[in-house]
Amino acid sequence: MKILYLECKMGIAGDMLASALLGTFEDKEKIIGELNSMGIPKVAYKNTKTEKCAVVGEHISVLIDGEEEESADVSDHHHDHEHSHNHDHEHEHHQDHHHDHDHHEHSHSSLYEIEEIIEGLNIPKEIRSDIREVYQLLAEAESEVHGVNVSDIHFHEVGKLDAIADIAAVCYMMHEIDPDKVIVSPINVGNGQVRTSHGILPVPAPATANLLRGIPSYSSDRISGELCTPTGAALVKYFAFDFGAQPVMAVDRIGYGMGKKDFPQANCVRAIVGEANDEADVVVELSCNVDDMTPEEIGFATEMLFEAGALEVYTISIAMKKNRPGFLLTCMCREDKKETVVKTIFKHTTTIGIRENVSNRYVLTRQIEKIQTPYGEVRIKNSSGYDVQRRKFEYDDLAGISRRTGKSVIELKKELIDFLPEE
Repeated sequence: MKILYLECKMGIAGDMLASALLGTFEDKEKIIGELNSMGIPKVAYKNTKTEKCAVVGEHISVLIDGEEEESADVSDHHHDHEHSHNHDHEHEHHQDHHHDHDHHEHSHSSLYEIEEIIEGLNIPKEIRSDIREVYQLLAEAESEVHGVNVSDIHFHEVGKLDAIADIAAVCYMMHEIDPDKVIVSPINVGNGQVRTSHGILPVPAPATANLLRGIPSYSSDRISGELCTPTGAALVKYFAFDFGAQPVMAVDRIGYGMGKKDFPQANCVRAIVGEANDEADVVVELSCNVDDMTPEEIGFATEMLFEAGALEVYTISIAMKKNRPGFLLTCMCREDKKETVVKTIFKHTTTIGIRENVSNRYVLTRQIEKIQTPYGEVRIKNSSGYDVQRRKFEYDDLAGISRRTGKSVIELKKELIDFLPEE
């Protein structure tokens, strides 16, 4: 399956995400042309190569009436919490928000007016639907902060165009990449405070904090400023299938979406596109140490664990504290069997603590085939996948023939190999 993995070690904002996605395309100018053909009023996209910590990546600029507004210094910036929010022109304070010097002179627009712009875009209806949903998430987060109805939320006009441009670009490229799963790393939200038109607020800003509920995030001690913006958080909330470390995948393409400010750490979002095998599944590994059980008790516990649904159970001899010989008991099971297996471990062992480790598990496809031999029916295990194909006789069948005939299992394997069907 196709996986899109987003690495957010320096937070995430709308234009940084759009830039990272652009980096995964071979013909970037073609994509920029397609973004410009969407027809956002007054808006034009431009991509420039940017370097951060000797890493070259993309930075999508949004030109409004042919001009890109200048970024404000962190100390001067006025964060507009009624703009559905600011993005990397918007990555306020850390990540390059475009400062509106005439902030109070611009009009504000409602969600209805934004809907009119979205409806007029020259894109498939499913992409328009994605843009609406992202804006709805932003409006809901803002309405909770300000204590007003979603329909009453207003968005700053200039920022509105920037935000629509970034959100539309991300939604369009997500549609083009068409991943089966989008997986996102824990998000660095930054640290410190952010100056807004309403006063000084903690990082993450309240609307961002609302959007990040249920999403793994953390605060950076090394970088002061706002690394995750509401637009970035809303896009992640809408598109992410799961959160965590990069899964096992064969990487195909990598894109780096750069912010404008410089830090000791490369200021970018990294987008990784690759393939993960469909047959990978997740297993839970449960283990405990015991030093006061007899071998018979360990053996019985093993049997009970298999009956409880364990995929595998094994023990390893270990030296424990006070020079006591003991066992490491390890049991693997699927997530839906975990609670039952944990109860079984506690019931049939003397342990008072169990460790858990969740792992990806890769297996070959297995099929049972039956063949006729002079000794009767014998089962064959066929395994295939990952460019591998192998087969073997079912041990229990050979063992039964061995007992009846007095021939060894090794002899029977050599004799019966001629009865195997051709691969």
